Amino acid sequence: MDIEADLVIRDGDRVVLAEEQFPVAELARALVGWLRRSDGERGDFVFDSMSYPEPGVVRMVESAEGWRGGSVFEPDAWTSPVTWDVLAAELGRFVAAVRGDVAEIGARPGLIPGLRGTAGP
Repeated sequence: MDIEADLVIRDGDRVVLAEEQFPVAELARALVGWLRRSDGERGDFVFDSMSYPEPGVVRMVESAEGWRGGSVFEPDAWTSPVTWDVLAAELGRFVAAVRGDVAEIGARPGLIPGLRGTAGP
């Protein structure tokens, strides 16, 4: 799946990660799989992409304060902690936006599964 776009992860005005030509469809698909897992099976999210030599270019990690987003490329840069519901809603919006864009360019709809009826939004 080789659908790319610029990706920026922000915490307010602060940029945590900015990557050009990022494999957004691959990320969206991985996030759907992660969001569909039950709470007991979910664990942290570490994006393992075919486009990067090491896993973790995008990470979602649970801490005592809540969920934080970051990247192995910026190990000291993390988003502020949020609840699971806030994180799942934001990731759901990202997935929906990528699915919409993928459909607009004519890729088959099942490329990125939907989140309806799952643990996600």
